[in-house]
Amino acid sequence: MKMWASLAVVLAASVPVAPGGWAAETGTLHLRCTNQASGASWPIVVDLDHKLVDSLPATITDERISWPDPKQGIFDLERATGKLQFRNASSTGGYYLYYTCRPE
Repeated sequence: MKMWASLAVVLAASVPVAPGGWAAETGTLHLRCTNQASGASWPIVVDLDHKLVDSLPATITDERISWPDPKQGIFDLERATGKLQFRNASSTGGYYLYYTCRPE
């Protein structure tokens, strides 16, 4: 439960309210994403100002951060929970991998 509170604080801090009531996203998020089944993990950097994840173009909303990696597949991060889904097409129909991301 503590990890979700930490993630919520980091994500909330990155969305200050601008004049007029609209949320303005700024800053950088440093996250570590871990596959719970294998234990494999890696860091990701989300640049909210330039809408990039690890220097790749991303779609960033209040609910999700999504980005394609041309060499791997498509990543979709649920901001409220830190759940990251990776999907990749293949000749056998494709596959999904699931990760949990936490602030570093």
